[in-house]
Amino acid sequence: MFRRQFLGSTAAAFTLLAANRVVAQTTATSAATDLLQPGPLPERILGRDDAPVTVIEYASMTCGHCANFHLNVWPAFKAEFIDTGKVRFILREFPFDPRATAAFMLARCMGDDRWYPTVDLLFRNQPRWARAQDGKEGFLSVLSMTGLKEADLEACLSDQALLDKVNAVAARGQELGVDSTPTFFINGEKYTGVMPIEQLRAVIEPIVAGAKK
Repeated sequence: MFRRQFLGSTAAAFTLLAANRVVAQTTATSAATDLLQPGPLPERILGRDDAPVTVIEYASMTCGHCANFHLNVWPAFKAEFIDTGKVRFILREFPFDPRATAAFMLARCMGDDRWYPTVDLLFRNQPRWARAQDGKEGFLSVLSMTGLKEADLEACLSDQALLDKVNAVAARGQELGVDSTPTFFINGEKYTGVMPIEQLRAVIEPIVAGAKK
């Protein structure tokens, strides 16, 4: 009697575990699908569209940790994974303050081919504009070398539609569980904080190896 009850309970438990596993897998698949859905702004993608690994970073332009990643980890990351076709990289806006929002808007206003060079320039000179007493003068002191004029800056930052879209990207990030920067999603798995190249390699290489089988 006890044995039959035990076996019956065990079978039910395994059925429940299997059902939970299916639900978890379905939820993970749904979350990954939601993550890859296009947002209100065109995605800024670096790397091959058919790369086996997609890395999405949510960043704030005034975030010191984000600047640290892009200045100290990004060059090796790009050379090892993006330039070799292993990773498709997407950077999404998650500004924590109005000045970070303005920086992202200005990068967008520069156009597709000048977008990342502008992001890079702003990260490299973050203290000059992020801590400047006069925000407009701070941006101009950095971006004037790109040919940006004061009238261009004012026109860009007056674009309400662009502002709304940057904010919408951030709001969507919150819905996906982003609450700090930088936050990375590597093939749907979430990682927070600056990831050294060794940690990125440990996560990415097994996925690349699996894709080759």
